[in-house]
Amino acid sequence: MKLMAKMKYHYGLKVRIYPSDRQKKIIKINSDASRFIYNEMVAINKELWRLKQVKLPIDTIQNRIEQLELRQSAKQMSNHFQFLEDKRIDSLTKANAIQNYHKAWNAFRKVHTAGVPKFHRKSYVWRYQTNCQYLKQKAAYLTNGTVHFEDSKHVIVPKLGRLRVKGSHQRVLARSAETRIGTVTIVKDASG
Repeated sequence: MKLMAKMKYHYGLKVRIYPSDRQKKIIKINSDASRFIYNEMVAINKELWRLKQVKLPIDTIQNRIEQLELRQSAKQMSNHFQFLEDKRIDSLTKANAIQNYHKAWNAFRKVHTAGVPKFHRKSYVWRYQTNCQYLKQKAAYLTNGTVHFEDSKHVIVPKLGRLRVKGSHQRVLARSAETRIGTVTIVKDASG
């Protein structure tokens, strides 16, 4: 199976989904978890920066620095905040929030005009990301990953289940070549 970096073309595909009320609640929970984890990473790094400014080797400060550095992984964060263990929260949502935080720092280091990562505020737009995984398959197609098109009108997404879709995905579905789904971003805007 080819990796994303080895693929010849990269398509951005935007489709409209029509979730049920139960699926909207799951989207809200995952969006809140993603925003919370990102904001927690911002808070941890701000506190670490302030604590590392103290040049005196005080035991309480050193212990706090060790605790904060341990809490920066998705697993440790889930252990510290029990509400992140909810069965409706996708594990890849947590990992993508941490990965997006690290990408924001890399952009700051590279460009310096992007600014340091800031807290994400709560808004009417709910957004989270998940990845498509191809487990034990020899080839990657649009119809065999954890996120896949069931037919031309439905897509299957982990934790959400079957969603009705509408958009310009028909041309990509008609391709018989190996086509891999990478990151899927689910966004609920003001129109629902």
